[in-house]
Amino acid sequence: MKKQTKNPKVSVIIPTYNRGWILREAIDSVLAQDYRDYELIVVDDGSTDDTRQILGSYGRDVIVLQQPNQGVSAARNRGIAESRAPLVAFLDSDDLWRPQKLTRQVAFFRSRPDALICQTEETWLRNGVRVNPKKRHQKPAGMIFEPSLALCLVSPSAVMIRKPLFDAVGLFDESLPACEDYDLWLRISCRHPVFLIDDPLIIKRGGHADQLSQAAGLDQYRIQSLKKLIDSETLTAAQFGAAVQTLKEKCAIFANGCRKRGRADEAKYYEELAGRYLMTGDRFLKSEVGMRKSECGSRKSKCGSRKKDRRQTADDRGQKAEDR
Repeated sequence: MKKQTKNPKVSVIIPTYNRGWILREAIDSVLAQDYRDYELIVVDDGSTDDTRQILGSYGRDVIVLQQPNQGVSAARNRGIAESRAPLVAFLDSDDLWRPQKLTRQVAFFRSRPDALICQTEETWLRNGVRVNPKKRHQKPAGMIFEPSLALCLVSPSAVMIRKPLFDAVGLFDESLPACEDYDLWLRISCRHPVFLIDDPLIIKRGGHADQLSQAAGLDQYRIQSLKKLIDSETLTAAQFGAAVQTLKEKCAIFANGCRKRGRADEAKYYEELAGRYLMTGDRFLKSEVGMRKSECGSRKSKCGSRKKDRRQTADDRGQKAEDR
């Protein structure tokens, strides 16, 4: 049995909802870590299956938090609020960690006191069969904001974060039923580099019916996230332009799908939303051009004024000569 420490270095947070059929494997992969200075928090988001009984079997190895069903964002946020460690790691209840996952990430943060977030590479299993990620899913490192606009390139189960970062960028958005991780990673990556440990230290399992990332219509939540981010006025000019362009593309695709399904009013909303932000983007860029033109005009005006002053001085000298 693992003894919970008073001042753990890492808080591990597992949100779960009706995952009794797979939850034990996720918990056991944490308890098998070769790094031991952590606390394990499992947030039961109102499960109605045998989750409570499974969690009870772990005794003091697991800190169990119970709450009515509010969604994965609320569950993760509850875990963050209750956590005691300076480093926070997440594990989805259908994923697994390899035994050295915590050791490698803690060592990374010790060697890079400037780093605020890092993730690891991952192995993918779909219905128990290993699959290779497509090229577009390959994880970049560093300032990854623009590559992350099209799709989510950070995995919650692979991440470790310095807890104060949440004070700077906020928590998971509880208004989003899905793509809440995409939303948070964009808020982080527009300001900070995301570091990568280039070894697969997690096993990401997919293909089951209750997998949120496989739900239909996910782009509507990405659009909602992009809209919020663009409105926040925290982006640089380049980030703003890239975000608006991605919003345009996603709105066009989603609106087209709505029209095919007979949802004309919904399609019109997304078409108008894309147009509104393109106009905003145009004005944003034009305002910068206008500022440059204004600066040039100001310089020309000053130059003209100096020429006028020189002419006036010459005229004065000529007038004085005639007087003599």
